[in-house]
Amino acid sequence: MRTALLQSSGRPGSIAENLKVLDEAAGRAAAAGAGLLAAPEMFLTGYAIGDDIARLAEPADGDSADAVAEIATRNGVAIVYGYPERDGETVYNSAQLISAEGTRLANYRKTHLFGCFERDHFTPGEQQVVQAELNGLTVGLLICYDVEFPENVRAHALAGTDLLVVPTAQMHPFQFVAESMIPVRAFENQMYVAYVNRVGTEGEFEFVGLSVLAGPDGVARTRAGRAEQLVLADADPAFLAASRENNPYLADRRPGLYGSLV
Repeated sequence: MRTALLQSSGRPGSIAENLKVLDEAAGRAAAAGAGLLAAPEMFLTGYAIGDDIARLAEPADGDSADAVAEIATRNGVAIVYGYPERDGETVYNSAQLISAEGTRLANYRKTHLFGCFERDHFTPGEQQVVQAELNGLTVGLLICYDVEFPENVRAHALAGTDLLVVPTAQMHPFQFVAESMIPVRAFENQMYVAYVNRVGTEGEFEFVGLSVLAGPDGVARTRAGRAEQLVLADADPAFLAASRENNPYLADRRPGLYGSLV
């Protein structure tokens, strides 16, 4: 499945403008043959927007979800996007997958919040593995800091995730995560990992870009620079199956030795 990564911070504070950016990117992704477009963490509203996070937060099935579904349907491409999710009085840092037919397939709430900013504005989610079937692949969702915990990615590997999509807001000076950690996560867990970042300065944060789709061989299939960019690469089920057959990591695990880790 050809996967498009939209490296952009959109227009922080404006849902309407971000939907326009998403629509334009969906058109370009579909024209390039993509079956999936992934946008960064908190793409719908912007990340460093302070108390506007709570003001702009919406339910998973709210008006903006309907707008994204319309974009997905009209352009014929599935979409993963980050947004602040409101559930009653609680606000989560979430990512949602909507199919090319406009169906809400999966909604994930970030389980590991990074720093005081996120802890002040969000409640952590409690469901570690969220997946959906899409175009012959099992697609899983994590958000940014989540992927830096090896337990999270291994849980997805054991649950059969083929393509792990990670909307992110990776900031300076932690660019080594995109450069080094993501390919290693893909290799050690035998999956594709699509890590799609924000870019530029937003509030106190400087986002580093460097979005990447890494394969199960640890090789980057595509990598963005540090500007707004749409990059594409394929997640190939046949290559993944061959890689899993040849790489013994998961088969050679000895879970009985690991109990002390938890």
